[in-house]
Amino acid sequence: MLFEGQAIQVQALGDGFYELIFNLQNEPVNKFNQLTLGELNEAVAQLGQQSDLQGVLFSSAKDCFIVGADITEFSTLFAGDEETLIAKLLENHAIFNAVEDLPCPTVTAINGIALGGGFELCLATDYRVMGEKAKVGLPEVKLGINPGWGGIVRLPRLIGVDNANEWIAGGAEKRADAALKDGAVDAVVAQDKVRDAGLDLLRRCAAGEFDYQARRTEKQTPIKLNQIEQMMAFETAKGFIGAKAGPHYPAPLQAVKTIQKSCGMNREQAIEAEVRGVVKLASGPVVRALVGLFMKDQYVKKVSKGYQKQAAPVEQAAVLGAGIMGGGVAYQSASRGVPILMKDINEAALQLGLDEANKLLGGQLKRGRIDAAKMAQTINRIRPTLSYGDFGNVDLVVEAVVENQKIKQMVLAETEQNIAEDAILASNTSTISINALAKSLKRPENFCGMHFFNPVHKMPLVEVIRGEKTSEAAVARTVAYASAMGKTPIVVNDCPGFLVNRVLFPYFGGFNGLLQDGADYQQVDKVMEGFGWPMGPAYLLDVVGIDTAHHADEVMAAGFPDRMAHEGTSVIDRMFSLERFGQKNSQGFYRYELDRKGKPKKLVDEAVPGLLADVVGDSREFNDIEIIERMMIPLCIETVRCLEEGIVASPAEADMALIYGIGFPPFRGGVFHYLDDMGMAEFCAMASKYADLGPLYQPTEQMLAMAENGSKYFN
Repeated sequence: MLFEGQAIQVQALGDGFYELIFNLQNEPVNKFNQLTLGELNEAVAQLGQQSDLQGVLFSSAKDCFIVGADITEFSTLFAGDEETLIAKLLENHAIFNAVEDLPCPTVTAINGIALGGGFELCLATDYRVMGEKAKVGLPEVKLGINPGWGGIVRLPRLIGVDNANEWIAGGAEKRADAALKDGAVDAVVAQDKVRDAGLDLLRRCAAGEFDYQARRTEKQTPIKLNQIEQMMAFETAKGFIGAKAGPHYPAPLQAVKTIQKSCGMNREQAIEAEVRGVVKLASGPVVRALVGLFMKDQYVKKVSKGYQKQAAPVEQAAVLGAGIMGGGVAYQSASRGVPILMKDINEAALQLGLDEANKLLGGQLKRGRIDAAKMAQTINRIRPTLSYGDFGNVDLVVEAVVENQKIKQMVLAETEQNIAEDAILASNTSTISINALAKSLKRPENFCGMHFFNPVHKMPLVEVIRGEKTSEAAVARTVAYASAMGKTPIVVNDCPGFLVNRVLFPYFGGFNGLLQDGADYQQVDKVMEGFGWPMGPAYLLDVVGIDTAHHADEVMAAGFPDRMAHEGTSVIDRMFSLERFGQKNSQGFYRYELDRKGKPKKLVDEAVPGLLADVVGDSREFNDIEIIERMMIPLCIETVRCLEEGIVASPAEADMALIYGIGFPPFRGGVFHYLDDMGMAEFCAMASKYADLGPLYQPTEQMLAMAENGSKYFN
């Protein structure tokens, strides 16, 4: 063994060939932390001194190659001064340059995930062989930064400017076939042949069959584009990418600008431009927010894994109710490999559920995500039934019938009699108390909430709601099932609306108050979308369904009458009475027509102001800041109340729930990051301006104490 460290080993293969193996000890994956980078520097230096050196293969002893940089270490650097960050980035570049400059051919055997810095190392070698199931990419823009270890320099020179703009600004993980097509890798082979194929290519390079020096020259010299070609490649890309990223996410556009600036430079100059581009972004608020979200997401996954370790897996599931929601649950379960019974009381309803699953699978087939065989396998995992005949073998049942407490209690009690004593019952209710529903059950310890968000296949969040009598075993198995379905489960305690809907309705309360004071709902939508929400409150109500929102509003008013009850007719009440239910019947605050793809297109409805005339105030002008403050203050305070009351266990879980559940703007980092970023003293001072609007705008005692002592939710 030429070199043996805690993250890297180098072994001689004979005839002057060596293999550098990444194998970070006591970790499930390889990543670039300070230890790995230090050992890579040392190992490459030793390789360069070998007198018999003919070639080096870079490989991994783990199922992945390298997942990227250890963000927990490097986020600290982002918070420091610019010169320290520049020095560190240039130090890492020197290591990767040393790899690229080894006096022999180099090949990477990419056997699994190679992302960020992991893929940038691959780009530093002369050739890349990729397993058919591996993935590569440069996802740094998802953290608000740009590739900083040579990705912006090397990738455009390998795959062309147009492809590199899309790879880097899009931040997507690329499958093997796409990577080969674009030229980012040189061969794709079966997973068990990656190392052998890499060695074969290395030996052929050493024998002179391939000109590895020409490949290096290509990566280290200016890109061969004239001025007109550059203008066509970059100006179009900047317009498209800038529009797609929007004003709140500067990293994609900055990446394109840096590629443009560096494409006429040699390696050293281009590296300097890349580093400067990264530094320009690194200290910004978007990076802090997005890196914070990455850390929170890792924490939420860790909590989920803790539950999963306690739980037996769900091998057979069932869903009660075969509507759009039930069909979505069935599809999601079956597509992730968990067979599911879908029960309803009539054939027509079952067909509706199957149609929903078929529609979703058909879309996957059309986009090339699955083939016909995979589609058939998935559909076969969904078994429609009108009876409880096979429910004795079910591990977990999701109840998704109509949102009516009496009907749900009846269905749940009936189901309990037909399942095993240790099977879990979970209700997909969005508002009804889990404690109330549990009263109809003989085994309430095996019952909890499992609140999916619509549409099930798109929305990542599942709220797992613990009732007073719910056992930890029931929570653990439900979390495990949600995770197996590819969802992000967050455990919350029972209360009206649970976490997400409880927080959402004070936001709608702020909206109703603005309209009662004369605000224009279209202006409110425009301002809140400009703030970063995917849709404004009126549009969101149309998408949720005015009938659904009206029912939830009544539940919230009964549960929290001091701040969520309202006198007189609200705009939601009026829309409901007019049966303007939003997208589901094509008229709400807006009207809707189907576009060419069959999706509802939002259009202004000139009749709405007249319909609302007697429930809104006299029209007056509001500035954007006042609209934002009146909308955001109630949402933030209610989220804090949920934390203080123990409805949600941590600020991290609350932030992720609101981002995944209702689209809280990710670049703002979640409610608690937003409060920390603003400072609690400033927030409380802002809220005090609206004290006359009532309890929705009154910070808690703990918030006032935090304002006094300057404390924060996150370090």
